[in-house]
Amino acid sequence: MINVHVLNGPNLNLLGRREPDVYGRMTLADVERLVREKAGSLGVGITFRQSNHEGHLVDWIQEAGAQGAGVVINAGAYTHTSIALRDAIAGSAAPTVEIHLSNVHARESFRHHSLIAPVSVGVICGFGPMSYLLGLEAIHRVMVERAQEAKPSTH
Repeated sequence: MINVHVLNGPNLNLLGRREPDVYGRMTLADVERLVREKAGSLGVGITFRQSNHEGHLVDWIQEAGAQGAGVVINAGAYTHTSIALRDAIAGSAAPTVEIHLSNVHARESFRHHSLIAPVSVGVICGFGPMSYLLGLEAIHRVMVERAQEAKPSTH
């Protein structure tokens, strides 16, 4: 079974209350329900976590890599500041998709640069809660393709 860790960074625990004009009215629990429903339809095991602490996110990325799991990460503000998250993704070998609820490129200029995008397989932003579902579909596809490539040829 393919397993995916959906990791959420700082302030995402405030979804539904924090700047609803930017992030929407769904709570993180609502997003988790959507993700789990989609994961069920794909046959994917999900670990869904949130922390305001960078070190927890680093530990969870390393854990995912050690387990052979993929990662979908909304690193929040750490996207733009955390070399530690970048290094954890690169060092763990966990295939990772970076996601954001808002279109970070249509916002403040400091949000236009991601330190984790260069070590991620892709980036999805601007689709609200659907960004999570698109990220899950993307990492599922990547992991299926990698598993197929790893199988020995039967010719």
